[in-house]
This record gives sequence, structure tokens and C-alpha cells, in this order.
Amino acid sequence: MDRNLALEFVRITEAASLSCARLMGRGDEKAADAAAVDAMRKAFDSVQIDGTVVIGEGERDEAPMLYIGEKVGRQSAEAPAVDIALDPLEGTTICAKGGVGAISVIAVAEKGRFLHAPDTYMEKIACGPGAKGCIDLDLAPAENIHRVAEKLNKPVEDVTVVILDRPRHADLIASVRGTGARIQLISDGDVSAAVATGWGESGIDLLMGIGGAPEGVISAAAMRCLGGDFQGRLKFRNEEEKQRATRMGVKNLGQKFTMEQLASGSVMFVATGVTDGPLLKGVKMLPGRLARTHSIVMRSKSGTIRTVETLHNLQIKPL
Repeated sequence: MDRNLALEFVRITEAASLSCARLMGRGDEKAADAAAVDAMRKAFDSVQIDGTVVIGEGERDEAPMLYIGEKVGRQSAEAPAVDIALDPLEGTTICAKGGVGAISVIAVAEKGRFLHAPDTYMEKIACGPGAKGCIDLDLAPAENIHRVAEKLNKPVEDVTVVILDRPRHADLIASVRGTGARIQLISDGDVSAAVATGWGESGIDLLMGIGGAPEGVISAAAMRCLGGDFQGRLKFRNEEEKQRATRMGVKNLGQKFTMEQLASGSVMFVATGVTDGPLLKGVKMLPGRLARTHSIVMRSKSGTIRTVETLHNLQIKPL
């Protein structure tokens, strides 16, 4: 994939973030999500790609835009064919409440290189480059924590594990606490949390727990770019979800997927902050109809990681 596309995609996540950030703290999740989806969909029209949404807002009958299978981009004969995994607003509740860590995110791969993950749950574990190769979804949480502590050369008591604050994680949280490790509980947004494990300044060493499967694929793409590690296993809630996964091409329903199996080949990851978080600063609305955004742009092929701060003049280019 052309490296110049990475900066084209950041304009798309910027547009989505600017639109939904204006609704921060207003308590309306649906309005915030709709604003992000609408802005992202329109912004795709300016990018020279033959894109297919493989992870998006849902099935066509559930989502009017950015649905699974939708074609996006300016689809000329020269446009590269790519698959798109996206979440216009990861952390709708976070944005609606003015909380920590909402982002707009896009992952891009060569055609056929993303796992077509059904809308179900996924058990996940992620770590940064320093602990790559020592985590295993089949091991007990305590064993993974001790392995990471040893690899990072730090006491277990200094290891920080991020976990979604959900009732289903009661046993996991108790197990982690039993090791003496630190825990950061988050209300939503485990893509941002997974990426933060590979971001040295975040202070987060491990992501553990069960979250959305589509977000797991996006996280795997990000960890490919960062040089970190990620594993996931689908966790189905009912028989219907199992049947849907089979129709989408998942052959082994109990498989432990490696990072490369979830997102292979050359991938890109782009995200823009909506609210302040461990990974990115949120949108700042400034005097004079100005706005500042903070984004991250990564490519697996080169290992390049860019942070982009952009000042938007909303008088000249309104939302």
C-alpha cells in the first residue's frame, strides 16, 4: 500500500473526531456516534482507494452507512483494493459522558488480510514490544503477569494491567489482584487500551479480558505496527453467533488467533483522539473557531509511527 495513504486516512479520523467531539458530555450516545459515522463516511469519498468495509457499523440492514461489505473511496481503475476495519467512535459512552479515552479509528489491510470477525465477544491479551513472545491466552492470568514482569525486568507489583470494568471480569480481577499487580479499570474503549500497551509513555503493560471481536481485529493491526503482541479467541453468546462466524469463514470456532492471523500482510493503523486518554489527547475547541486534534499514524511495513497534531480553522473549513 502507498505510504501516502496513511495521511489521507488521518484526515478521515480527524473529521469523525471533530464532529462527535462537539457532543462530548451531552449524554447522547446515539447522536455522538451518528455524527462520527456521517463525517467519516463523507471523508472517505476524497480518498483514492477501492475500499471494502469488512469490520464496521454492522450488517447492511442494521447500519445505513459504513456497514459490512460497503464500498468506500474513489474507486477508479488505478485505485488500490484494500479492506477497511473501522470504528468511527470507539467509546460512545465515554464521549457521551465526557470520560477518558474515546477515539476514532481506522485499520487498513491488503484485500483479504483481515479476519472477518463476527459481532460477538473475544477473549484478548495484548502487550508491548518489550514483552512480545511471552504472553499466551492459554495460560492463567497470574502466569502471564509473572512472565511479563520478568521480561520487562520489573517487580510484579509495578506491572499495570488494563481491564474492562464488567461483571464478567470479577474472577479475572481477583486473580490479577492476587498477584499484587496494579489494575486500571476502564469503562469502554479497549482498542485504545490495547494500543497503549505498546506506547511506552502510557505506563500500561498488559491488556486482559473479554471485549468486542471486531475491536480485537483492529487492535491486532495496531500491535502489528507497534511490534507488540496480541492473541484472541472468539467467545460466542449463542448458537446463532457460531453459525454466523462459520458463514463468515471461521473454520475453527475455538481457535486461538495470533496477531498475524487476525491482521496479516501490510497494514496501517490510524486513530484520532476524541477525549483525552492514555494514548491520545482529545479534541480541543479553541478561541477564534479553531480546533486542535491529536492523531497517531502507523505502518507495519516500515514500523514508522507518527503522531500528528493538527490545527483546524473551522471558519474556513467548517464541520
